[in-house]
Amino acid sequence: MEDYEIICLFWKRDEIAIKHTEVKYGGKLCHLSMKILNSREDTAECVNDTLLKTWNTIPPQKPTYFFAYIAKICRHICFGLLDWKNAQKRNAEIVELTSEMQSCIPDSLSNIDREVESKEIGRLLNIFLSGLAQEKRLIFMRRYWYTDSIHSISQRYGISESKVKTTLFRTRNELEIFLRKEGITLWTVKT
Repeated sequence: MEDYEIICLFWKRDEIAIKHTEVKYGGKLCHLSMKILNSREDTAECVNDTLLKTWNTIPPQKPTYFFAYIAKICRHICFGLLDWKNAQKRNAEIVELTSEMQSCIPDSLSNIDREVESKEIGRLLNIFLSGLAQEKRLIFMRRYWYTDSIHSISQRYGISESKVKTTLFRTRNELEIFLRKEGITLWTVKT
């Protein structure tokens, strides 16, 4: 079944939309969730929560890219669960990913400012990513969207780990420069 047909079923409030979504994208959502949580039970819970949240948000939402929409929901739920479970002890991989990006993504002070700024940063990230060469974009997305390890990215694209690290470093620097030019104020962490 095509994505637009599934979305139409959601809009009609036909519960079969959930089943079609699960059949078509359940495996991908499980894979994404498992990479973040590393727990089958938590993965199953997050995928179910993703399907429920999709049901609750379509309508009024009418996503253009259905899998991207549900993957974003799934990631948000997974990271929320991860934060809740690891409130005092931080997962080293997530902390590493966060520290890699913290120099080029700003921190907001108020919740309202954070929401407005998050939408603007999302829009700017889309512009930035669309301007990257395909290899750089894929490496960046594998690392920061799918949370793949450096080694995994190296294996996937048949390049050295050193090239992956260099590409990520340069792309983060380019992102920082791009955001500064767009008027996004940055913050730096003292180490």
